[in-house]
Amino acid sequence: MSERIAVFGDKESVYGFAALGLDTYFFDPAQDNVAAFKKLCQSQSYSIIYITEAAASFLEKEIEKYRSEPSPAIILIPGVTGNTGEGMAAVKLSVEKAVGSDIFNE
Repeated sequence: MSERIAVFGDKESVYGFAALGLDTYFFDPAQDNVAAFKKLCQSQSYSIIYITEAAASFLEKEIEKYRSEPSPAIILIPGVTGNTGEGMAAVKLSVEKAVGSDIFNE
C-alpha cells in the first residue's frame, strides 16, 4: 500500500488540496460515483482517502464496506456545501487523539 492520499468530493471543496500534493478526484452527482469510488479504494494506491460529507452521503454503503479494513482509511471532511457536522467531528476527534486534548473548545 502506498503512502499517497486522495481527496474525493465536489470540485469546489477539493480543488485546493492538489496544491498540497494530494490527488483529487471530483464527485459528480450525475455520474456513477460508486464505481469511481470503488476503483479508488481498490487501487491500493492510497492509504488515506478524504471524502466530503456531501459525497459520502451518496456512498454510505460503499464506505461502510471499508470501515473494518485497515486500509485505505476513509475520513469524512467538511466541504463547501452539504455539511452535516460529521466531517468536522471526525477532524476534531483526530486532532484530539494526536494532541491529547480538545483544542477547539479551549
